[in-house]
Amino acid sequence: MRYNLSLRQLPLLLLCLLLCTPLLVVLQSALQPDWQLWQHLTSTVLPDYLQNSLLLAFGVGTGALFIGTTLAWLVVFYRFPGRNILQWALLLPLAMPAYIIAYTYTGLLDFAGPVQSLLRETFNWRYGQYYFPEIRSLGGAVVLLSLVLYPYVYLLARTAFAAQSQRLAEASLSLGLNRRQHFFRVTLPMARPALVTGMALAMMEAFADYGTVQYFGVPTLTTGIFRTWFGMGQQQGAAQLAALLCSMVVLLIYLELASRKQLHFYYSGQAHQQVRYTQLSGFKALLALILALLPLLLGFAIPASQLALWALAQWPTLFSAEFGRLLWHSFSLALGSAVLVVSLALLLAYGMRLHKHWLVQLMVRMSGMGYAIPGTVIAIGVMLPLGAVDNQLDLWLEQQFGIRSGLLFSGTLFALLLAYAVRFLAVALQGIEAGLGQIKPSMDQAARSLGLNARQVLWRVHVPLLRGSVLSALLLVFVDVLKELPATLLLRPFNFNTLAVRSFELASDERLAAAALPALTIVLVGLVPVMLLAKALDKTPNKE
Repeated sequence: MRYNLSLRQLPLLLLCLLLCTPLLVVLQSALQPDWQLWQHLTSTVLPDYLQNSLLLAFGVGTGALFIGTTLAWLVVFYRFPGRNILQWALLLPLAMPAYIIAYTYTGLLDFAGPVQSLLRETFNWRYGQYYFPEIRSLGGAVVLLSLVLYPYVYLLARTAFAAQSQRLAEASLSLGLNRRQHFFRVTLPMARPALVTGMALAMMEAFADYGTVQYFGVPTLTTGIFRTWFGMGQQQGAAQLAALLCSMVVLLIYLELASRKQLHFYYSGQAHQQVRYTQLSGFKALLALILALLPLLLGFAIPASQLALWALAQWPTLFSAEFGRLLWHSFSLALGSAVLVVSLALLLAYGMRLHKHWLVQLMVRMSGMGYAIPGTVIAIGVMLPLGAVDNQLDLWLEQQFGIRSGLLFSGTLFALLLAYAVRFLAVALQGIEAGLGQIKPSMDQAARSLGLNARQVLWRVHVPLLRGSVLSALLLVFVDVLKELPATLLLRPFNFNTLAVRSFELASDERLAAAALPALTIVLVGLVPVMLLAKALDKTPNKE
């Protein structure tokens, strides 16, 4: 590890500092609290914000853990009709943004929806004569978020279960344990790091959610940030709420990392010693099929079908100028952001390869922390410094030249692109860094010996070899930007809408059928990376 900095490392450090600035601004705001505002929030809404945020996160984490672990257990340890298709189809709910499934089920299960209408017509019931669960509630948000976030746990649990050797089961049986006892005493504890990681990811997504809780009228810290900023006009207060939310996410990350250190399990096994599965038939096979199909139907098939029916009814609007603008805005913004983020990831990953100084390594790692931070927090961290720069620049230009510059940074797409870069850099950085790790250092040395400088080595040698990693990163960032809602709502320029924002606006106005077309477009685009991920998983040793 090198300890001497050079001028060549300065541009890389400055770039990392720029990407870290939004998070640092939010955290710094916590050091200068507005006590009068905090006293007002504490005596009115803050307890509800905290309670609902914690209940939502832990409820979603528990639900995703139960669903994902159960499905992974079925897919790995049992064989039943349809299992080969379900093992990858169970990933499809990842393509369904949480706020979109919330709109869909509200339209299905509300008082005027088809389900309750059918019940009233069938049994001749009237309003107040029967009980029906309220979908627009904290419980409804927990259930719907669990249905679209369980694949985080399923992915990791499936990999952890499939990697365990058959020797473990044989050893357990020799000690007198039956299959059920082996599963709870050996299999689950050994998979605990993977399960806790998946649960933590689901909880972080629940903390970050805005569209679902806002539409359901559940007050959480994310909705509180919007209300404090736009309703009360308190930017500093919104930043301090964002700092509180950020600290909860950081605490969750710390607890997840700490949990891994408590227990360590090691095992050795060969590829031919993979876990032995049980072939099911008859009623047991049917029961396993139903259990595996249920989350897929509820989390993807039913809402996607309802969106398709609503969209067909709105089919003439597909060729409208408004939808064309939404599609162009969303596509161009997502593509531009993907190119920017992947370019930054290439520079940072290559910078880590070239410069081994501890400060460079640390700053690049900090630049990739944005993916764990809610988009609302990042948007505020971007808006505050850019707004200050705009105000100072406008004042200077007026004093020196008598002209007004307006909002050159905070009111334009620059702010949105910066927020996306901070939010999704980790998505691209991880894949590109892994690809660079597979390129031998001797190739760099050979290229340099032929007279190429560091920049030429990157573009002529590494980028062609990283083509697969770069394309994957572009695709993932493209889809993530297309689905991002809270950051886009806060930072978009005036009169600039995207598919995500428009579907949210229409659903908020109770125009659910009109919101179906932009929502379905987002879902269909989101299927692309999910199918690629399923294809990659289909090549694992667990495949029959």
